[in-house]
Amino acid sequence: MPIYAYKGINKSGQDVKDTINCESELVAKQRIKSMGVMLVSIKEKKAGKSGGSSFLTSKKVNVNELALMTRQLSTLVKARIQIVESLQALIDQVESDQLRVVLADVKAKVNEGSSLAKALGDHPKIFDNVYCNMVEAGEASGTLDVVLVRLAEFTEAQVKLKNKIVGAMTYPIIITLAGFSMIMLIFIMVIPQIAKMFKSAKKELPGLTKATIAISEFLQNYWWLVIITIIGTVVLVKSYIASESGQRRWHALQLKLPIMGNLIKMINVSRFCSTLGTLLNSGVPILAAMNIVKNLIPNVWMKDNVEESRISVSEGSSMAGPLAKSGHFPTMVTYMISLGEKTGELEPMLEIISENYEDQVESKLNGLTAVIEPIMMIGMGGAVGLIIFSVVIPLMELNKLN
Repeated sequence: MPIYAYKGINKSGQDVKDTINCESELVAKQRIKSMGVMLVSIKEKKAGKSGGSSFLTSKKVNVNELALMTRQLSTLVKARIQIVESLQALIDQVESDQLRVVLADVKAKVNEGSSLAKALGDHPKIFDNVYCNMVEAGEASGTLDVVLVRLAEFTEAQVKLKNKIVGAMTYPIIITLAGFSMIMLIFIMVIPQIAKMFKSAKKELPGLTKATIAISEFLQNYWWLVIITIIGTVVLVKSYIASESGQRRWHALQLKLPIMGNLIKMINVSRFCSTLGTLLNSGVPILAAMNIVKNLIPNVWMKDNVEESRISVSEGSSMAGPLAKSGHFPTMVTYMISLGEKTGELEPMLEIISENYEDQVESKLNGLTAVIEPIMMIGMGGAVGLIIFSVVIPLMELNKLN
């Protein structure tokens, strides 16, 4: 059923902008009129193809909305409701306009004879390879309801992990920005007033005070140069990291960092095990599953390790061997994977590792936040204290002279 975006004016004279789901544009106009809205414009929202620049491909759907939609779809399919009817029910329920338009397009294609996986695959910015491959495996095996439940759980777990990381880093970032703003305010607003007093006194100032005043004058006169330098540095660093050599060096450095390196390894291991376990449980062949997982791992060095492991499996050898040789996957992880391969219980082993590492990631993030906060507070306090110290001593000497 098409979705129409419209603009109008209600009885109170207020502008109205909304969407409506109707059989045709004529029906949509009649329904809008019955709501007491004077129609100004109406246009059907159409889903764009892969790589297009239409309304819905311009940005991604919120992952929380996607997880909820998947959970609802699994419930409807489990209740033996036809796919087309299930999709229509979702179109009527979802709040996101983007997701509603996408589902309308998916429903139309399924109604024309396309498989659900193929219809979803036409929207790669919303339904990634993992999602589409799992749906395809569920359709092929007749266990779509079970696969969708696993997919919903997997999506929710990814959202949970992402929220933990964002939550752990939010407070330190706020403290950094607040401290930086305070220091800039002191240099631009406070120091110039005090500098005038020193100049009128015509007294020799300590080196620290001279340096503080010089920095203050530079920021007042060349603040634009500071902004350009910061933006230019960020752009250059991003461009370098985007290159293949720069990305490899940056990712290698990440893995060697004292605290963050271990945390990055844990996050990558957790993602590898949870995704691979979910795909294998859903009936996706192991080589295809490993190829999908490889593309989901952010760190290029660990991605290469997974590719080496995939090649090893394709040649009839062990998955755990290349992972163990890399040094990036902990010994306990490779041992459990090896044990799972030998006993035929690889999927349960991967789930155990994933759950264990999710707990470890949460613990590490909490510990990291607890360490970073006092360090940043001390650092910011020390910087502000040094600035104040540089102007207080000369002021005290001036008071003595007076």
